[in-house]
Amino acid sequence: MKATGFISLWTLVSLPCGQLASPAEHEDVVKHAIKLHRGKGAVITQRKQWVLESCRKLSGLLRQKNVVLNKLKNAIRAVEKDAGLSDEEKLFQVHTFEIFQKELNESENSVFQAIHGLQRALQGDYKDVVNMKESSRQRLEALREAAIKEEMEYVELLAAEKHQVEALKNMQHQNKSLSMLDEILEDVRKAADRLEEEIEEHAFDDNKSVRGVNFEAVLRVEEDEANSKRNASKREVDDDLGLSMLIDSQNNQYILTKPRDSTIPRADHHFIKDIVTIGMLSLPCGWLCTTIGLPTMFGYIICGVLLGPSGLNSIKSIVQVETLGEFGVFFTLFLVGLEFSPERLRKVWKISLQGPCYMTVLMIAFGLLWGHLLQIRPTQSVFISTCLSLSSTPLVSRFLAGSIRGDKEGDIDYSSVLLGMLVMQDVQLGLFIAVMPTLIQAGVSTYSSIFKEILRILILIGQILFSLAAVFLICLVIKTYLIGPYYRKLHAESKGNKEILILGITAFIFLMLTITELLDVSMELGCFLAGALISSQGHMVTEEIMSCIEPIRDFLAIIFFASIGLHVFPTFVIYELTVLLFLTLSVVIMKFVLAVLVLSLILPKTSQYIKWIVSAGLAQVSEFSFVLGSRARRAGIISREVYLLILSVTTLSLLLAPALWRAAIMKCVPRPERRSST
Repeated sequence: MKATGFISLWTLVSLPCGQLASPAEHEDVVKHAIKLHRGKGAVITQRKQWVLESCRKLSGLLRQKNVVLNKLKNAIRAVEKDAGLSDEEKLFQVHTFEIFQKELNESENSVFQAIHGLQRALQGDYKDVVNMKESSRQRLEALREAAIKEEMEYVELLAAEKHQVEALKNMQHQNKSLSMLDEILEDVRKAADRLEEEIEEHAFDDNKSVRGVNFEAVLRVEEDEANSKRNASKREVDDDLGLSMLIDSQNNQYILTKPRDSTIPRADHHFIKDIVTIGMLSLPCGWLCTTIGLPTMFGYIICGVLLGPSGLNSIKSIVQVETLGEFGVFFTLFLVGLEFSPERLRKVWKISLQGPCYMTVLMIAFGLLWGHLLQIRPTQSVFISTCLSLSSTPLVSRFLAGSIRGDKEGDIDYSSVLLGMLVMQDVQLGLFIAVMPTLIQAGVSTYSSIFKEILRILILIGQILFSLAAVFLICLVIKTYLIGPYYRKLHAESKGNKEILILGITAFIFLMLTITELLDVSMELGCFLAGALISSQGHMVTEEIMSCIEPIRDFLAIIFFASIGLHVFPTFVIYELTVLLFLTLSVVIMKFVLAVLVLSLILPKTSQYIKWIVSAGLAQVSEFSFVLGSRARRAGIISREVYLLILSVTTLSLLLAPALWRAAIMKCVPRPERRSST
């Protein structure tokens, strides 16, 4: 039995040996091998003769390979000893011989890899899907490694060709005298070659053996051109500049981030077109919303819906658009901080700290209760409840932007309470992102490890509280010793030139953002604190800086709200409109009621009337639920269906927010202030 299996195996393996045969002969060999394997072919002596002949051919090829390798080694030694050749010519010939050696060795390795793969396939069970999947994975890995080796060999051939060109140029230079211009150009060429060698990072070679790095097959897609002949030269240039798009087997699309040759400037034309398209379409969409009485931000969201995957699907650089939109959040929160002075922050800090914590705890409690009734996993219930407990800081900031709030002496300003609670929710967002890996582990943990997971969560909370204390200590030092002289220096240097002032303020925003990021607190909090620190310099300073930063904020906010629209899917909302409306109204009403209940307990009696306005501002879901939902879906905490429900409920709650806010303003705010707030 073993002998028969051995003969059949070598019969099939010997097929690659007949590479010089015609296609018809190949077909006959295959049919003959199948008959031999099934025992229906020639007699035993004929089988043995055919197998021996095939093995003889294979062993003959291997002997020929060894002879050629020895000749190549002798040729390399002869070239190295030849004094009549220049260094460039020696390098070219030796490099060529070495490449041919690698080609022979790789061909031999491919033969034995095929033998090993065939042996594994014959020993496996064709009914076992898991075994076939593993065999397929191993073949795929082998193909990827072969592709990488072939790519490296191609690069070496290009280098060898370059060496050949160098050798020919040196021979030409030796045979003729060079003019002064030619000598200068030759020196420049050599300096440019050295520059390329110095700045080239060899990222591929450095990272291919790093743990966690996988080889993967990708498609390289060129941009479609209307007239291929007319644009042939442009396509060749784009190919050289590396501006093509790569698509992997999971349908992820990639663009160039850092080129090999950094001496040539490049631009991502897809990203430029996306920003231009968003800017042009945002005008009519925002104008339409203004006409019908809605905030312009909904026009920008509609713009994103029309251009995104659920619409025209014309946005190619979605990740880049979202990244640029994040700067809109940064500058929005900075301007919020400009209107939120440290004195007002000290006045409401207890309410800002207690309110979001109580609301989050109550939301998680309700979520666990409903999850138990609906038989939902506790980790999923905690995640959904925490997501829905967050409210949108940029949206409320737009509601409050430019409003004049003349409160009575001794009363608490509703905008101070609302913005303080929203900033605390941003801190909770950073904490929740840090705790998310623990939620992933808790989903598969046993009851014996629950205590360890709770202890780990408590340690994380302690780290966040320590980081917050460090941030506020740094803010105190900056406010006391640095911010005053820094602004006076900027103001003195920027007379007649606003560039220095804008650049200085932007650098300060990014400094605070970096500090909070390094301390594992949300970057949004750093932007808010930057505005609050600058507002401590007085009203005139605030007005001057706001006039410079507001245009930048407005443009970046358009990109941010348009990026939200990229993740809104109207067809899904229409299909499940009844369920989504019920869920959205339930969430909005629950958040409003819980906020009213919590504020009734922590607000002073003289300021109880503002609880309705603050609750209306909190009764929606933050756009950051998109970020949390995407991370949770990738981590397996929630399913695809739950993810789409979270996106849809978030979108509908944001659409309902202006109506609820206006109703609260009409009920609780006096008429002179009402006009400015709306």
